[in-house]
Amino acid sequence: MTSEAMSIVVDVNRSDICESSSRRTRDESVFEKLKKAAQDGDIEELYKLIAEEQNILDHFDEVPFCETPLHVAAENGKTHFAMELVTLKPSLALKLNVSGFTPVNLALQNNHMRMVRGFIAIDRSLVRIMGRGRITPLHHVARIGDAELLSEILMACPFSIEDLTIKRETAVHIAVKNHQFMAFKVLFGWIKRANRVEILDWKDEDGNTVFH
Repeated sequence: MTSEAMSIVVDVNRSDICESSSRRTRDESVFEKLKKAAQDGDIEELYKLIAEEQNILDHFDEVPFCETPLHVAAENGKTHFAMELVTLKPSLALKLNVSGFTPVNLALQNNHMRMVRGFIAIDRSLVRIMGRGRITPLHHVARIGDAELLSEILMACPFSIEDLTIKRETAVHIAVKNHQFMAFKVLFGWIKRANRVEILDWKDEDGNTVFH
């Protein structure tokens, strides 16, 4: 290969590297702006970013576990921004972050109950999405003892009463173990009305039923 040809190859390679580096820097900048918009709940900025990069939300489908702007909005209690995102990209609500939590999990953990109700109103099936430890929203609400929200979740998705954690606990087990009497009362009443009393005999990993 002549020195002239080698020079052309080097120049092309440098050009490719510079272009790739520039693209990566631009992408990082866009995603940082998107994260900031989620933190602030800035819907106008969201649409500006989508106008600049129409596939910006598709990126999160390509990564198995990641923090999406919906996780950020959920953690920060930006309800309207979160609802806008779920409408634009429903798959974001199913995504686990690297800690194993869904956006609904994070909304519950941070006591953003208005947002949780918004998620349920948009898609009832979200109450059965399992996060870390196979914890569902019903399990979490049974633990904290919010009887009203517990009733709303059961109304939205009655079969969620059957979901088990990795310790084979039902929501009833969790309510009893955490001394949440009102939560237990709601769950027990629901089980009786649904004629599913056999759930009370289900055993956790230690062989304990609710009555144990």
